[in-house]
Amino acid sequence: MFLESKLMFKRIKIVLVSSLLLGVSATYAAITPNPTAPTIAAKSYILQDFASGRVIAEQNSEQRLPPASITKLMTAYVVSHELASGNINLADDVLISEKAWRMVGSRSFIEVNTKVPVEVLLRGMIIQSGNDAAVALAEHIAGSEETFAQMMNQYAQQLGMFNTNYQNATGLPSADHYTTAKDIAILSTAIIRDFPDHYKWYAEKEYTYNNITQHNRNKLLWRDATVDGLKTGHTEEAGYCLAASAQRSGMRLVSVVLGTRSENARAQETQKLFNYGFRFFESHELYKAQDKITDVKVWKGADKLVNLGLATSLAVTVPRGRYKELVATTNIQQPVIAPIVLGSTLGQVEIRLGDELIATQTLVALNGVEQGSWWRRLIDSLMMLIWG
Repeated sequence: MFLESKLMFKRIKIVLVSSLLLGVSATYAAITPNPTAPTIAAKSYILQDFASGRVIAEQNSEQRLPPASITKLMTAYVVSHELASGNINLADDVLISEKAWRMVGSRSFIEVNTKVPVEVLLRGMIIQSGNDAAVALAEHIAGSEETFAQMMNQYAQQLGMFNTNYQNATGLPSADHYTTAKDIAILSTAIIRDFPDHYKWYAEKEYTYNNITQHNRNKLLWRDATVDGLKTGHTEEAGYCLAASAQRSGMRLVSVVLGTRSENARAQETQKLFNYGFRFFESHELYKAQDKITDVKVWKGADKLVNLGLATSLAVTVPRGRYKELVATTNIQQPVIAPIVLGSTLGQVEIRLGDELIATQTLVALNGVEQGSWWRRLIDSLMMLIWG
């Protein structure tokens, strides 16, 4: 069957197509940027849309590089998970070990054998980039920094950060400690998505502990009011690095630059990426999770129809001004025969821009349908035989 209609509140066309194709999980094809992205003076970089995951610009984004203090994004992610699971609380006191107190590099200036609340350490690590705070948190959660690093790697695998390996909680140089711009973008997106209450700390410009006030090293927090995180990093080996996010007119972008030459350079190159992305692209959520997209006839069922939708929301990023050109096509497995289990795959939705397929996502049953009576099954069997 071929039906074509305007989606209410969408302004894009949807075409329903019967086929024997089973759905697939969400995938995204590349959009060729026009005009091309600016030249970025970094060893590696990536710019992607937060909602859709669309990569807008990248270079060497899967090259393994030392991340320096951007490592602390994963340290913070693990801490946030421990808080969410109830294993620790923000008000818990952490006894500061001599190892944590002796950490070199950027510090929060915590004192050995004192007790400092988890929240103070977490904010000190995020805003001040305190190596001492990072180690104190790692030891509090896992007993040792080495064991905590194992937890970091487990979370990295769960998030799909397959080119990442952590050796410590700080990002201080270590032979087998590496990640990529792409993996950092995955982690940055997860922090914003999974822990919005903690994400607000990444926008704080300064933090005071032990009567010492230190400023956030992310210069874009002062230069661009739309930037609200995430984390800087620097070692001689890594160069100057920055993972950042900005939101303008409801569109959020995530940027990662690794291996720039200076503090100013990492801010300037990130600003170039943000200006390019926001100027030439737009992002739209087309379907919310569990919302009905269409329905389809059910044979031999207690109900005549089953509603179809998506298990997760679907957003797309397209060149600015081309949103109205989007066409959504649904390919539905036929015939659909009861019983139908809630959440079972029954097809897929495809989003095209002209001749270009830019996204596909699985269509699932939004309701279950039990088998009909023997009479319904008999009648439908005869009709299916007659109609083929």
